[in-house]
Amino acid sequence: MIRKAGSAVKSLSCGLMVLSAFLLTDLSALAGDIQKPLIPVTDDFTLGNGLRVVLSEDHSVPVAALALVYDVGARDERKGRSGFAHFFEHMMFQGSDNVEKMEHFKYIEGVGGTLNASTHPDFTNYFEKVPSNHLELCLWLESDRMRSLKVTPQNFQNQLETVKEEKRSRIDNQPYVPASLRLEEKLFDNWSNAHAVIGTFEDLDAAELSDIKSFFTTYYAPNNAVLALVGDFDAKEMKTKIEKYFASIPKINAPAKAEIAEPVQTKAKYEKMNDPHAQLPAFWLGWKAPARRDPDYYPLVVLEKILASGESSRLYQRMVKGDQVAIKADAGYDERRGPGAFEAFVIYKPENSAEKVREIVWSEIDKLKKEPVTKNELEKARNQILRGYFSGSSYSSLQRSIGKAEMLAEYTLFFGDPKTIDQDLEALMKVTPADLQRVAAKYFGKESVTVIDIEPSESKPDTAKS
Repeated sequence: MIRKAGSAVKSLSCGLMVLSAFLLTDLSALAGDIQKPLIPVTDDFTLGNGLRVVLSEDHSVPVAALALVYDVGARDERKGRSGFAHFFEHMMFQGSDNVEKMEHFKYIEGVGGTLNASTHPDFTNYFEKVPSNHLELCLWLESDRMRSLKVTPQNFQNQLETVKEEKRSRIDNQPYVPASLRLEEKLFDNWSNAHAVIGTFEDLDAAELSDIKSFFTTYYAPNNAVLALVGDFDAKEMKTKIEKYFASIPKINAPAKAEIAEPVQTKAKYEKMNDPHAQLPAFWLGWKAPARRDPDYYPLVVLEKILASGESSRLYQRMVKGDQVAIKADAGYDERRGPGAFEAFVIYKPENSAEKVREIVWSEIDKLKKEPVTKNELEKARNQILRGYFSGSSYSSLQRSIGKAEMLAEYTLFFGDPKTIDQDLEALMKVTPADLQRVAAKYFGKESVTVIDIEPSESKPDTAKS
């Protein structure tokens, strides 16, 4: 599975939000009264082999969740071997010394649990949610494959074909998706940031079994991971069990960190692509954006909500409902620990030209630069952010044990301190109209934009570039 920033299909949030509902209930005014910490940490320790562990007891329901995050993603790959991080995610379910191929699913689902994994530009994670009396099963399964994954020629070849078929079905044969990946390739100058998480057929075919074994021994070790558990358990007892299963796994020499620096873009980039799967013309716009927790990160998160979150957002109201030139107008912040991207995507009606429709996008961006957003609009954006934290329907909701486990593991791995979760929410609630104007002017320039035009066509992709 690939999701979030590394998703084959850009996940650009657009839930139905009605402005009047937010005006009736100003949730952001209550943000300062939210109990802190957002996720209480019962214990936070590091084993002798370097595995960082964060435990959060929650006895409200008899369930528990485990999230294990490894500090490796697509940016850690080398040229000629793209797609390895995602390929290895597949390999992790092919069995270990005491677990047969795909039995990880059988064991967890057999006790009524759920599980999955995902690959990103800057990390890979594995997670399970089970009735709390089966949490030890998760520890055994995760420790066994960390210690003794089966990297065999048969498993290697089988998963190679599986990943290639995933690329065909989820990317190559989906409308607008190849263009979304091309946007990142053209936007970023550093290959570590630019290449797709899924990789290329050429690189996958060039892979050898020795490459996979080397990847495992380089990155899949306790001192390159964080383990988080949330749910109905006793932390003292759980610490003993974690030591039982993980403490004897040897540590590795810390792998070298990827070089991810990006030069400032001072000239617009342009490319046109023909898409045989698209029914309507479209375009992507992209700008380089700062890393997570940069001071400008927080205003950009809010700007994403104002521009494109729901039918009351500016792009939808202007382009879909008002001028009626588009059937979809969206935007998203591809946030990473390293340089990220802020992207806009528009599918427009064919009686309009791409240039005409783009000018409407630019006019909305100019408004952000010149005019302060209204108090009501800013409150709506804050409420949408709070909904992401607390709504039960949100993927990372703090009402869900798996959402809390993943958040604890990721924040601890990324920033070394789970308390930064609270700091981020506070910073998002403090964003001002002046912050939004400043950041819009700083990042959304015509000279720093990358444009990918998409035309429906049965022909091969055009090579018009600038």
